[in-house]
Amino acid sequence: MQVLQVQLKVGPDPAEVGRARRWARSRLAGSGIGDDEPLAETLVLLISELVTNAVVHTGCPAVLRMLFAAEGGVRVEVADASDRPPAPRHADGDDTNGRGLELVDGLADRWGWQPEGVGKSIWCEVDPAPVAPSQARGGAVNPGAPVSPGRVHC
Repeated sequence: MQVLQVQLKVGPDPAEVGRARRWARSRLAGSGIGDDEPLAETLVLLISELVTNAVVHTGCPAVLRMLFAAEGGVRVEVADASDRPPAPRHADGDDTNGRGLELVDGLADRWGWQPEGVGKSIWCEVDPAPVAPSQARGGAVNPGAPVSPGRVHC
């Protein structure tokens, strides 16, 4: 299996999320995934959520990576300087926060997190074809008690 990896350093400013989306769209197009394809829209939304979580909850720079498999699947990773695990929350009603990891769980075929350096990497994978409804979807690889992400020194 051949894999192409590209990465972008993201600053600790929420405005960087838009730059990450634009960068991702250009890399997706370069890999042959058209802007109008559902796969591209799904990946850009996943990237937006993961980069937002890293920037907002840590206040530190992050690294966005996309890995393109020869078979057509894409893995997205966002590494940050916080060693605290992601904490899925449930948003109620008109809440404007707390839906990010729910979206990731609903859109990605698989997702999880792992320690990386002094921090962690949150990743998700999207297969090139829809997953059959009978197959299990998503799910955190390292579930645990909810932990507030908190800020760290960069």
